[in-house]
This record gives sequence, structure tokens and C-alpha cells, in this order.
Amino acid sequence: MRHHLILRVVTKLLIGVIMLFALYVQFHGDYSPGGGFQAGVIMSVAFIIYSVVFSLEDVQKVLPPWVVHKLMAVGLLLYALTGVYSMFTGYNYLDYDAISPHHPVHGQHYGIIVIELGVGITVTAVMVTVFYAFASRTPPMDDEAW
Repeated sequence: MRHHLILRVVTKLLIGVIMLFALYVQFHGDYSPGGGFQAGVIMSVAFIIYSVVFSLEDVQKVLPPWVVHKLMAVGLLLYALTGVYSMFTGYNYLDYDAISPHHPVHGQHYGIIVIELGVGITVTAVMVTVFYAFASRTPPMDDEAW
């Protein structure tokens, strides 16, 4: 793809816009359609497009597989620990009133943001991991193909 200069320039311009849109969907998901899952898929698309236009090695320099695996765990822990925190403070699992007991509306808002952030991080990492797994496979070669 080195000879596709226009495609490479347009991709570099679009990556930032795609990531910005993913952040918009992430943090406005509690007020409008969207949220962690949609934002995670959109964010992973930015990395996938970058890999398709440039190369798998280039995107793995930006986002190495070991970082993606750690992000899966971080997102899941963020989600789970929010629920565990509410249980330790005497509320039900994922009862957001525990986050701000003096003002339950703030607790609901903060809880949803943290939960959706955990979902977004996890979905991004899982989608990128699945892409890495498929893109790094070498196709089987048999003698009849030559």
C-alpha cells in the first residue's frame, strides 16, 4: 500500500475524527443513544482501518498486543469493581447510589459513566484482539496452489 498516497493521507486525517467520535459516543451515551459498546466498536475501527491501510506491524507498534490484553482486564475490572464497591458499602451489586450516598442522582450519573467506560475499554480491546488474531494468521499453502 505504499503507492496509495491519497489513501494514506486521508486515513491519517480520519483516524483522529473517528477516535473523537468514539469519545463523543462514549461520554454522551447516558444522555443520548450510544454508550460503551458502540464507542468501543468505533474506537477499534480506527485501529483496524489504520492496520488495513498501513500494516499490521505499524498498528502493533502503536497498540502492542500485550497492551490490548491488559486493557481487556482493566475494562472488566473497572466494571466489576464498581459493583463490588457498592456491595461493600451495603448496597446491591451495581447500585450506583453507593458512589454518592448524599446525592443519589450524582451517584447514578457517575456510576453509569464508570460502567460504560469499562465496557468501552473492554470492547475496544476485544475487537482489536480478534482483528490481530485473524490478521496475523498466515494462509495455508499447499503444493497445488503453485
